[in-house]
Amino acid sequence: MKKILSLMTVAMLGTAVSAQETYDNAQLATKDLNGTARYVGMGGAMEALGADISTIGTNPAGIGMFRRSMVAGSFGFNSQQDAKSFGNANKTNMSFDQAGFVYSMRSGRHSMLNFGFNYTKSKNFDQILTAAGRLNNASQNKLSAMKNANGFYRLETQNNKLVSNSGAYSQADYLYSNVLFNNIDKAWMSEDKKDPNYGIIFNKSDNTPVYYNATGYDFGRSTTGYIGQYDFNVSGNSNDRFYWGFTVGIYDVHYNSSSLYSESLVDGGKAIGDVAMNDERKITGTGFDVKAGLIFRPAEESPFRIGLYVHTPTWYDLTTRNYTVLNNNTDKAYGSRDHDKSSESYDFKFYTPWRFGVSLGHTVGNYLALGATYEYADYTTNDIRVNDGGEVDYWGNYYETSSRDEAMKQNIKNSLKGVHTVKVGMEFKPEKNFAVRLGYNYQSAMYNKNGFKDGSLESYGTYYASTTDYTNWKDTHRFTAGVGYNYGKFSFDLAYQYSQTNGDFYPFMSYVDNSEPKFDNVCDAVKVSNKRNQLLFTVGYKF
Repeated sequence: MKKILSLMTVAMLGTAVSAQETYDNAQLATKDLNGTARYVGMGGAMEALGADISTIGTNPAGIGMFRRSMVAGSFGFNSQQDAKSFGNANKTNMSFDQAGFVYSMRSGRHSMLNFGFNYTKSKNFDQILTAAGRLNNASQNKLSAMKNANGFYRLETQNNKLVSNSGAYSQADYLYSNVLFNNIDKAWMSEDKKDPNYGIIFNKSDNTPVYYNATGYDFGRSTTGYIGQYDFNVSGNSNDRFYWGFTVGIYDVHYNSSSLYSESLVDGGKAIGDVAMNDERKITGTGFDVKAGLIFRPAEESPFRIGLYVHTPTWYDLTTRNYTVLNNNTDKAYGSRDHDKSSESYDFKFYTPWRFGVSLGHTVGNYLALGATYEYADYTTNDIRVNDGGEVDYWGNYYETSSRDEAMKQNIKNSLKGVHTVKVGMEFKPEKNFAVRLGYNYQSAMYNKNGFKDGSLESYGTYYASTTDYTNWKDTHRFTAGVGYNYGKFSFDLAYQYSQTNGDFYPFMSYVDNSEPKFDNVCDAVKVSNKRNQLLFTVGYKF
C-alpha cells in the first residue's frame, strides 16, 4: 500500500500544473449586482435604457447613448445579516465598488462616438458561512477509510451518493483509474507504523483500514477578496435610433478562504475526543472577455427601446494554493497531536459560459423610466482545463497548451445548470433634479439539488482538493431602492440593496455500500442562508 501511494504521489507531483474542482470554481463564474448607485437602485434593469456607465459591462451599447462626457466613482458598505462570528472575519466591510469615465464626441448632427473605461468590483467574496449538524454512523474519517477499503470495488455515483458495487479491481487499478486520494484522505493515512496516529486509518496489527464514527460536526468558513473587472469600451449611435457598443473586459481575481471543520469521534459507544481540519486557500489570477451589444428604437416617434447583448466566456488563468492541517485531539491512546500537514500550489485554466441578454426600456416624458432585462447563462458549459505545458511552433514562438479535465467536466454537468436572470426597475422624477428608484433582480439556482463534490473522480482537481464540504445554493432574490439628486454638473446617488440566497450545506459526500449497510456513510443537508445588505453612494460629474 505504501509503495502504491508513493508511486501515485510521484506521478501527480511530476505534473507541474493541474485543474481545479467544480464547486471551488463555480463561485468565480458568477457576478454580483454592483456598479453605480443608479444602476443598483433600478435592479440593474438598464440594458435598454442605457446612459449609465455600469452598462459598459452588461450591454456595451448603453454607453453609446451618452451625449456628454462624465466621470463617476462609487463606494459603500456591505453587511452580512444573521452571520455568526468566525475567526477574525467581519460581518460589515467597506468597499470601493466603481470608478470610470465616458468621453463623448459628436460624429454627425445626430450621431455620437464615445469611448469609456470603468472599474467594477464584479464579485465581493466577503462572507461568513457556519453550519453544525448531527452525524449517525458517519464521519469524514469514515469516508476516507471507505474510499481505501473499497479499493477492490468499483465506485459509482447515484442519487447524490457514492455507491460501491461488486467487481474485482486490484488496489493499483483503483488508485490509478478509479479514484485519486485528496489531501484530506492522505492526512488520515499515516504510512509510518511508529506514528502514534497510525491507527486512525490503519489497524497496527494487520494493516487493514479502520475508522471511527462521529456524533456531530461543526464547520466555519470566512472568505474575503474580490474580482476586479476593468472594461474598455467604444460605442456610438446613428440618428438617435440605433446604438452599438463593444467592450473588452480584463479581470483580476483575489480569493482567500479560511475554514475549520471538526467532528466528535466515538469508538463504539465511547467518546474519544475530536479532530479538526483547518484549511487555508488562495486563488489568484487574471482573465478577459469580450462583450457586444446594440439598442434600437423600432418606431422613430416612440422612445420605446429594445436591447440585445452577448458576452464571450471569461478565459481565466489561475493559481491556487492551500495549507491544510489535521489536528488530532482524541484520547492519548488514539494519538493526540497534529497528524498531518499539506501545502500545494498549481496553475490551471477556467472558462465561464457564454451570456445572452435581451432588454426593454421605455420613458414617459422626462419623469419616468421603466426597464426590464432577461439574461441566460448555461453553467454546465463551465470548462476546467489542465495546463499541459508549452510548445514551440515552426517559427520558434512559445505558447502554452491545455486540455479539458473530462472527469471534472462530467461532474460540472451533473452539479450545475443553466441560470435565468430577470431584472425590472423604474425611476420616477417628481421634480427635475430629484429621482426615486426601485428595482428587483432574480437569479435562478446555479446548483443542481442532487449535485455534490465528488471525491472519487480521476481528476487532478480531486487529488489537490483540501476540503470535502459543499453547498447547493438556491435562487437569489435582490430588492433595491435608491434616490438621486442633480446639482449643476454634479450628480449624487444613493442605493440600498438587500439580497438573500438559501442553500443546503453538506460536510462531505455520502457513501452507500450495497453489500454491507454498516459501512454506509450518509450525511443529511443543513439549511444555510446568505443574507446581505449593501449601501452604495455614487458621485458623478458631467462636462
